Amino acid sequence: MDFDSDWLTLGKHRVRLRCARGFPTERTRSVAELAKIAIENNLSAGARLVEVIGQGEKSYTITVGTTFAKDREVAPHLEFALATMFGLSADQLNMEVVVVSQAEVDTHFGVYERMLAEKLGIVPPIQ
Repeated sequence: MDFDSDWLTLGKHRVRLRCARGFPTERTRSVAELAKIAIENNLSAGARLVEVIGQGEKSYTITVGTTFAKDREVAPHLEFALATMFGLSADQLNMEVVVVSQAEVDTHFGVYERMLAEKLGIVPPIQ
């Protein structure tokens, strides 16, 4: 059993929270909740928050899966906004937007989120 990660459902987003040392903190959850709001309001409808990795309270990596390539253009602006809200410098928060083709994922609710996580390597494929 992994004690460095936890799963959180935020609306249509199924997010894996992971910390470098120990169990995910409330601040990691707050980063995930605020990232979810930013993604829903600024990226395409197919964009999903997949994982938030915290390295202590010092830096965070946010992984987003999408089927719309233009979502990558917005990521630097969201990184800066989220870093500012948490009192971090711009290099302490990294948002990775991974584009997957629609042919690779089934867009049905629940299946889509799982297939994105598999394509991004967050979870192993179901055998």
